[in-house]
Amino acid sequence: MDGGAQHNPRTVEEVFRDYKGRRAGMIKALTTDVEDFYQQCDPEKENLCLYGFPSELWEVNLPAEEVPPELPEPALGINFARDGMQEKDWLALVAVHSDAWLLSVAFYFGARFGFDKADRKRLFNMINDLPTIFEVVTGAAKKQVKEKSSVTNNSSNKSKPNPKSVKYSKVQTKDEDDGFDEEEDEHGDTLCGACGENYASDEFWICCDICERWFHGKCVKITPARAEHIKQYKCPSCSNKRPRP
Repeated sequence: MDGGAQHNPRTVEEVFRDYKGRRAGMIKALTTDVEDFYQQCDPEKENLCLYGFPSELWEVNLPAEEVPPELPEPALGINFARDGMQEKDWLALVAVHSDAWLLSVAFYFGARFGFDKADRKRLFNMINDLPTIFEVVTGAAKKQVKEKSSVTNNSSNKSKPNPKSVKYSKVQTKDEDDGFDEEEDEHGDTLCGACGENYASDEFWICCDICERWFHGKCVKITPARAEHIKQYKCPSCSNKRPRP
């Protein structure tokens, strides 16, 4: 693991980029890479932690040996509860602890490099504009977007098309489609179920037929050509769900 020893962001923008990278890696572990993550969290092993790195990678590993560690440590022993609860509840629990760790790392850097009140507030506001890992993993972020869209549509009397009426959104330009701006407005608040980032009109986008969450094609490794031949798309989380006894 990198441990943060050689990665010391010193400005608010650098700390925020560090936060976003680590967050993206942990979201991958709990969504698109959930099968691999589940297998690595063997309850028979020692205390394991989930680490996210600025490079958007993740790792399940033992805690750092040095005392005190270079960075705050993630929650210990996430593997012990894996088989003692429903998988979705376990993933939600790991997500909550991951959110807490990300904040502790971000504000550790802020304290270490002397952020004042204004810098700390700005950093928190930048972080707070993103949905938490818990919200992404549990689908709460998608629900919040739907509620926000519902309020907006009711106030403007503009109906929004059923997301299931279009399975995925193709890349297009203003010259190709006069409805470009309208589509961007309708989907602008939608968040990717894998990375948690907003919908962008110039990116390929696909919806899971099971959980109805939207994903960037690149996040779930689906191309427009491949999507044309998929009758029912299941996202990685829905595909990897295991029947419980």
